[in-house]
Amino acid sequence: MISITVTALVFGVIFLAELPDKTALAGLVLGTRYRASHVFAGVAAAFLLHVVLAVAAGSVLTLLPQQIVHAITGVLFLGGAAMLLLQKHEDEEEIRKPADQSFWKVAGTGFMLILVAEFGDLTQIMTANLAARYNDPISVGLGATLGLWAVAGLGIVGGKALMKKVPLRLITQIAALLMLGLGVWSLYEAIAG
Repeated sequence: MISITVTALVFGVIFLAELPDKTALAGLVLGTRYRASHVFAGVAAAFLLHVVLAVAAGSVLTLLPQQIVHAITGVLFLGGAAMLLLQKHEDEEEIRKPADQSFWKVAGTGFMLILVAEFGDLTQIMTANLAARYNDPISVGLGATLGLWAVAGLGIVGGKALMKKVPLRLITQIAALLMLGLGVWSLYEAIAG
């Protein structure tokens, strides 16, 4: 059964963490050069693959004793918060325009860009942590996938306007604060037993 609460929490955390990420900016660049639906299809498929891998890794963690899982996820959430607060935002990367603008070529470009850029990324690690934390792979996977797809859609269609209205630093600080709270709570649960 899908937990709306877990899905919504995961969506919010992943959405905020992915928004300032370089892959959101890469989606923005691709979206300004190519047909949005083609770009989104490739990007969405790559994000789905990453979520499936992350949820599988997180599900393996649930085989450990609960206190150890809470301690591991707590430390990783605190590390993720630190990474968000300490990261430097790079300018948009230049992405080469393929001569062929067919669906498969454009979607393939988006897929490969996200597939490579997101391996080991903060949101993939967070998704694995959340899957271990809540032991609800379907709800976590759904929330993470929808969060990543929402950021991709915003980046592809309306990213420039959003970044003009909401400072990237504020989005990063909110995501870091959420992860800090989750990290402290997980560590408390590990200690309290």
